[in-house]
Amino acid sequence: MSTPTATDQARNESLIAYPSLFPIKVMGVKVDGLVHAITTIAHQFDPTFDATTIALRESKGGKYLGVTITVTVTSREQLDELYRTLSTHPMVKVVL
Repeated sequence: MSTPTATDQARNESLIAYPSLFPIKVMGVKVDGLVHAITTIAHQFDPTFDATTIALRESKGGKYLGVTITVTVTSREQLDELYRTLSTHPMVKVVL
């Protein structure tokens, strides 16, 4: 049996208690379908996701849209995969 590395320990130690409501801000170019795409992904990872809680904020120039979703996360793995899925979506520019 090997000794856990610092990376392994960091993965196991979390500041988040699961399950937890977790806000995620997603930004992309303001185009038709952006909010729907983000909502669809949120539902994949949290079947109880309530789309009425979405907060939208346009950039000053109106070109970009910030979409804040609040999902129930149940594990670090789920949260990591949600970030990866959102980050790789072609409509998404930034995930915070």
